[in-house]
Amino acid sequence: MKCIRVRNFGGPEVLCLEDRKDLRPDPGQVLIQVKAAGVNPVDTYIRSGTYPQTPELPYTPGLDAAGIVETVGEGIKRISPGDRVYATGTISGSYAEQALCKESQLHILPPTVSYSQGAAIGIPYATAYHALIHCAQVQPKESVLIHGASGGVGLACIQLAHSFQMNVIGTAGSEAGLTLVNQQGANHVLDHRKTNHIDEVISLTDGRGVDVILEMLANKNLPQDLPALATGGRLVIIGSRGTTAIDPRQIMIRGASIIGMFLFNISERNATNIHDALEAGLNNGILNPVVGQEIPLVNAADSHEAVMNSPAYGKIVLIP
Repeated sequence: MKCIRVRNFGGPEVLCLEDRKDLRPDPGQVLIQVKAAGVNPVDTYIRSGTYPQTPELPYTPGLDAAGIVETVGEGIKRISPGDRVYATGTISGSYAEQALCKESQLHILPPTVSYSQGAAIGIPYATAYHALIHCAQVQPKESVLIHGASGGVGLACIQLAHSFQMNVIGTAGSEAGLTLVNQQGANHVLDHRKTNHIDEVISLTDGRGVDVILEMLANKNLPQDLPALATGGRLVIIGSRGTTAIDPRQIMIRGASIIGMFLFNISERNATNIHDALEAGLNNGILNPVVGQEIPLVNAADSHEAVMNSPAYGKIVLIP
């Protein structure tokens, strides 16, 4: 099989296409034929060697995938050969033609959802659900600012927030992204390239501020986000690429909360809750992943450049 291997931590150029022997599942494992693999910012942090948890070298990157079950090991009961599935984690890495998974990492992919869409589910939708439901504990009719709403996580947040009938304010940083956020049904769409967009948020809420802010780039936006929070508001930090400084009084006078989330330390109970809800949302059509780019596996380095440097527009997936 062909797969991407990383033999040294570094820039995107360390992502190399190699040939390896076909994989075989051990007891308790499932082998899938990968039709699409999701590309996430966390993949780039791991590849660079700067992530707190790094794999042993060499390794195949990738957590999210979708494909067809080829074979199953002993003890597998819920998944069968031929099933269309999406993976929310793998054992062997998803940037490959094949991937080994635990049975618990696999979920049935509805026939109405493409493989590329399936590869866009795992981290983005689990992150969105955890941020909104477990961290912010949103309530129906509340207002939410999704700061960076045109990317994979942001779009998932819009769709989930709509299911709670929330007043959604979404921001983006490109004309295409702004159009996409509008198409996804945000009640208000703002250009975060404009220096006064936070003033617009406050104006849209009649000076009250929003109940919830979901922040994808806290090192850049956190200080200016705080004045847009309502009394008792909650700000969930989903992503950050560095440090920042804030005025604690902005939190104190509002009785607000800043909540940091990290998807990979959630409890098993919360993980089960998330993926049961996501499967239901996919089946009833509430959730509809948006794929922005499909990139050939051989060009995996380009996908890492794009996910970090291009204006966010849907999910980037690799096609083996």
